[in-house]
Amino acid sequence: MRGAEMRAWLQPHRIALGLIGLGLVIWCATTMRWDWLPKYAPMMAEGIWRTIWLLVLSSVLGMALAVPLGLAQAAGPWYLAAPARVFCTVIRGTPLLLQIWLFYYGLGSLFPQFPWIRQSDLWPILRQAWPYALLALTLSFAGYEGEVMRGAFKSVPRGQLEAARAMGMPRHLILWRIWLPQAVRAVLPTLGGETVLQMKATPLVATITVVEIYAVASRVRQDTFIVYEPLLLLALVYMLLAGAIVLLFRQIETRGPQVRRPG
Repeated sequence: MRGAEMRAWLQPHRIALGLIGLGLVIWCATTMRWDWLPKYAPMMAEGIWRTIWLLVLSSVLGMALAVPLGLAQAAGPWYLAAPARVFCTVIRGTPLLLQIWLFYYGLGSLFPQFPWIRQSDLWPILRQAWPYALLALTLSFAGYEGEVMRGAFKSVPRGQLEAARAMGMPRHLILWRIWLPQAVRAVLPTLGGETVLQMKATPLVATITVVEIYAVASRVRQDTFIVYEPLLLLALVYMLLAGAIVLLFRQIETRGPQVRRPG
């Protein structure tokens, strides 16, 4: 099987594209200015790390919210389904940049008016920009994935759920052993693409002074007046992160736990 995969990768057009890419890398490395890189390398490493943990935390927390949002819309009573539907509609219908600004300039300017908040142990955190960026990214991911999970829950055959009920299986076991695993496996390809889109949305947090990798590239451009080199390095970083996300979800799809079926 590994030999077949290797032959699939060693096709002429892929080899040609790889050589072209290698040639472009060599050309960029030898003809462009990179003397600024040692000075800004620590800042760029910190920016990459901030981008990664914002992406991971917002995706994990957003998915944890998306599951109940999708379940409420798929099978919940109207008093749970209606708020979940409204939330997903509002999040999907408004720009993420607007949501980030609303949290930062809204909640961020509201909290200082309360002395008990300024005197609490949370104030050193709430006075920073990253909690509002994380909140906005999390809710945005939850809004989109909540709608995806709604469709995933509805795609699970009803016969399996009815058979489990007929066998006397409790509702929470039906959810954890039958319904949720099949819904998650059905949504994994879409979830991988949505996570890549979430990664591409992280530069928006630079508008509220969060110093992630895009903000560092902008800083280099402003300090040195070098335009193309920081942008090319930024594009390479995002491409590597996107490739890592795609490979991770492919591994999860192929090696993930099998869906348990009642029987």
